[in-house]
Amino acid sequence: HRRVVAARSVNHTLRGLTLTLTLAALLLGGIVASAVLGQLPIAPAEVGGSLLRALGIQNEWAPNDSIVESTLWVVRFPRIAMALVVGAALAVAGAVMQAIFGNPLAEPGVVGVSSGAALGAATAIVVGVAALGDSAIALFAFVGGLLATLLVYFVSRANGRTEVVTLLLTGIAVNAFAGAGLAFLLFVADSGSREQIVFWQLGSLNGSRWSEVLIVTLVTAVGLTAAIVLARPYDLLALGERNARHLGVNVERLRIVSIIIVALLTGVAVAFCGIIAFVGLVVPHAMRMVIGPAHRSLIVASAVGGGVLLVLSDLLARSVVAGGDLPIGLLTSLVGGPFFFYLLFRQRRQSGGWA
Repeated sequence: HRRVVAARSVNHTLRGLTLTLTLAALLLGGIVASAVLGQLPIAPAEVGGSLLRALGIQNEWAPNDSIVESTLWVVRFPRIAMALVVGAALAVAGAVMQAIFGNPLAEPGVVGVSSGAALGAATAIVVGVAALGDSAIALFAFVGGLLATLLVYFVSRANGRTEVVTLLLTGIAVNAFAGAGLAFLLFVADSGSREQIVFWQLGSLNGSRWSEVLIVTLVTAVGLTAAIVLARPYDLLALGERNARHLGVNVERLRIVSIIIVALLTGVAVAFCGIIAFVGLVVPHAMRMVIGPAHRSLIVASAVGGGVLLVLSDLLARSVVAGGDLPIGLLTSLVGGPFFFYLLFRQRRQSGGWA
């Protein structure tokens, strides 16, 4: 028995190490490729030299061309940083949703939380609150995401568990309502506001600024820290609500706090980048298949994996069409849609029905 336990421990450690090295390699490669490729090609040596010079280290590789320097620091680096933090925010939000709902199909985009946040952001744009600054849009997006999450939570819970059918139908209803609200706002808005709302519906990292990156980073750091602190209660909740309560977990308080975390992470991501679906569905499942269900390591791995996925997706969005910039939400949906179908039918086989 001890040998079996030891072998499993070694195997788990090796898998964790392999995942760490793979994510690190993908992250580094994605960042370098995103900085180098574009309408203005920049040599990797110039990218490294510019970073060293920003750190106060003079070197011979730093670019002398002001256009190259501004392209890196005004356009590409903020976009890369935004992809990292938004991917982390959405992946952690998905992991937390799956923990509190006890359902593998829970994800901000699928159940309508992203649409609710987008409706809140669009409302801020149309009523003129956006003139107060980016934080005002983020606040409205948070409120929209929070209301959508609360609605999904209370409607889909029945007899102490979350029903798959109810969860999906609630998501359809929230997405439909948010879509109608966005359509109405498009109808009454002026041309400038319409362009912004369409941007929110499609999802894009184009035009990211350092001030926006700072806001998203701070909110994501708070949400990630809170999720890591709650990792042990999530593990206990996975044993069942009754067992979790016997072990001292205040289940309802845990869920309410988690809902606020999900709304915060989803709201700030949608506020600045629009609806980017399926990141919170694909990444936590991929990480769980490699390192197991323990939530502390799962949440951290999901944050890194989400950043990697969005950096690579944004690189494709800028590279697939020459001179064009595809909506990043389109690419993540192309990956996440088939994965969602796979999870849906696997859930049906395991439960013996749709409930």
